[in-house]
Amino acid sequence: MLLFREIARHGSLSAAARALGWTQPAISQHLRGLEREVAQPLVVREATGVRLTDAGTALLRHADALAARLAAAEDELAMLADLRSGRLRIAAFPSAAATVAPRLMTELTRRYPDLDVRLVEVEPPEALGLLRAGDCDLAIVFDHAPADTDLAVHPVRDDPVRVVLAADHPLAAQRTVDLAKLARDRWIAGCARCRDHLLRLSRRAGFEPDIRHETDDYVVVQNLVAAGFAVALLPRLALDAFTHPGVSVAPVRGGASRVVSAVTVAGSDGVPAIKAAIGLLRTAGGRTRSASR
Repeated sequence: MLLFREIARHGSLSAAARALGWTQPAISQHLRGLEREVAQPLVVREATGVRLTDAGTALLRHADALAARLAAAEDELAMLADLRSGRLRIAAFPSAAATVAPRLMTELTRRYPDLDVRLVEVEPPEALGLLRAGDCDLAIVFDHAPADTDLAVHPVRDDPVRVVLAADHPLAAQRTVDLAKLARDRWIAGCARCRDHLLRLSRRAGFEPDIRHETDDYVVVQNLVAAGFAVALLPRLALDAFTHPGVSVAPVRGGASRVVSAVTVAGSDGVPAIKAAIGLLRTAGGRTRSASR
């Protein structure tokens, strides 16, 4: 169709051949093939070139429309490749939605102002569900241990876990806290993954935690701790998002952390917007302020 359009535009097979850099026999062969396909002549050969038949004139309108659509497609793909258009849908867990995601979105918007960036806050299992369903493009999740998945996982950073104590707790002044010394304290547990992590760490320290309260909200956790109702473990991202003035924060002796990752559908990390986001998350987008307490 596009070759036929060139013949019509130039008025002869030889002129079309020169414009395309083809040989005239090759142009003639393709034209004959198209005429066989439509089962009627498209041009009449004359001494000075070719003249379109009625069928050729009708087909030229569609060839022009096809060329216009292909040009528009080329322009749109170029814009997507240069991130001058497109959409990136991000799903992130609460503390990342309050810290990592806004920094990522700010940097993406600064670099690519025409990119439409959207955020939804959900826990990791829901984020992965959105990803599998095609309802988001990038999931920012955490885990305390590697897990098998059919998705592409791109580790971004370690997120250290801290002990959170009331400001007047006897261990509040410690530079690091030995969990074994909190065996007699009451505890707050969070989501299922955080609760399992607490249980693993406390059992490693030789005790079973007395879990009195359960909440996923890091603000509620710190209010309960500040009021003296219990102690807790919180990741640093949650503390970067909000730190209650009435709590003391210290690393776990021996260390404890979770891994924050960007997760995509396998093979989609080559999409320009997703690739740019992962790159930024691994650099400026994944950093938090430095804090040991």
